[in-house]
Amino acid sequence: MRAVRIAGPGREFLIDDEPVDILIEDGRIADIAPTGALRARGEVLDADGAWAVPGLWDNHVHTVQWALAEERAPLGSADSAAAAARLMSDVRPLSDGRRVGSGFRDALWTDLPSLEMLDAATGAVPTYLINADVHSVWLNSAALARESFRSPDGILREEDAFEISRRLNAADPAHGDRAVRSAGDRAAARGITGLVDFDMAWNADAWPRRVEAGFAAHRVEFAMYPFDLDRAISSGLQTGELHEPSDSPETGRGLIRVGSLKVITDGSLGTRTAACSHAYPGDPHNFGMLTVPSDALVELLTRATGAGLAVAVHAIGDRAITSALDAFTVSGAVGTIEHAQLVRHADLARFARLGVAASVQPQHAIDDRDLVAKHWAEQTAISYPLASLRNAGAELRFGSDAPVAELDPWQAIAAAVARTDDDRAPWHPEESLTVDQAIEASVRSTLRPGEPADIVLCGEDPRTATAPRLREMPVVATLLAGRVTHTR
Repeated sequence: MRAVRIAGPGREFLIDDEPVDILIEDGRIADIAPTGALRARGEVLDADGAWAVPGLWDNHVHTVQWALAEERAPLGSADSAAAAARLMSDVRPLSDGRRVGSGFRDALWTDLPSLEMLDAATGAVPTYLINADVHSVWLNSAALARESFRSPDGILREEDAFEISRRLNAADPAHGDRAVRSAGDRAAARGITGLVDFDMAWNADAWPRRVEAGFAAHRVEFAMYPFDLDRAISSGLQTGELHEPSDSPETGRGLIRVGSLKVITDGSLGTRTAACSHAYPGDPHNFGMLTVPSDALVELLTRATGAGLAVAVHAIGDRAITSALDAFTVSGAVGTIEHAQLVRHADLARFARLGVAASVQPQHAIDDRDLVAKHWAEQTAISYPLASLRNAGAELRFGSDAPVAELDPWQAIAAAVARTDDDRAPWHPEESLTVDQAIEASVRSTLRPGEPADIVLCGEDPRTATAPRLREMPVVATLLAGRVTHTR
């Protein structure tokens, strides 16, 4: 690879960001030297002065849900329940006879969703509206009957909502696999070389099947859930192990590895179920919910740890985060807290002390700032901390929570740096990071000899780009173990 400048971790090898050549052998960086100093061997990619950063990761993706969201009616523009119902009335049913929409945010609506309202707009066609946070769904009577659920207002929350999403995502596995392959290509076009898959399914079968069918866009670490923990243990799954149909070049590329046990311990801000210290305004008895009691969480983490599995604990509210950190302390588990959106001051240092990474989604802070102002106004913990966690020594890992936010690592990087994406002033700018810090939270390797040749070539220097330019960062090429997965 010729004439690139190093803009990410590893540039300390160079002086004054001079153009360099990167020699790649056997999928790894073999050498880095000033342009012209290395003897070209094999294929040469002329980068024409692009800026190189290590391959980017999205550390929190619901892969099938994200891939299928392209086919579902977008509801993000609905500013009321009535508007969302009207949007669904014009949606063409899918091949299985269902109407499906996703992305509504009801937490700021002035009217309430009702079964009667949705039935009047959608009639006898089974109709499903998925909240942007996926923690609630709104179904009409036909959909409730089809799924054998009951709800007086058509709203299902938490585990019932997850079950509806699982059924929709699993309706046609072959179609889902094709959607995942297409989505993987889109991710590579934005510099993605790896993601963590939190799909609520038995991913240990799904990913080898996709690799056999030709998937090769990026690396994957797949999670499992408590309902499959026994199966995972009996199958001998251990975090970090390669998990592909075989090690032969024809079917395996070393891309798929076993990830963590995912445990969801509370709800979400958007559904007003995140477990918090103070009640939600106007609802004095609602402190959210701990969906996994503390003693049960310790038991789960202890079993996972004994079986060689790391854990990823979904904890959004401050009560849930404290409970999760307590469980890490007692069990000796390793892993992450996912989201960490409302953190007590006293808990900041515990992340580093326990070696628990904070897997966070910077775009959520921007998308949810109005929700925080309304629903967390009385909370005393820190909302959506980034700098506070990092300054306390915690490791940050960035993601999108796609399809909740767009799967684009540059969106996360820009959100962390600017803390705004419109004409409003930055939201809590004291929690912003530098570009270098944001890139560090988005990668798994550095640009040094011996490291995997997972490399993103950018059309401009991220370190000097404005926030709008960061969001639109031109990706010239993406390389995965030296193999080009995207080129402009």
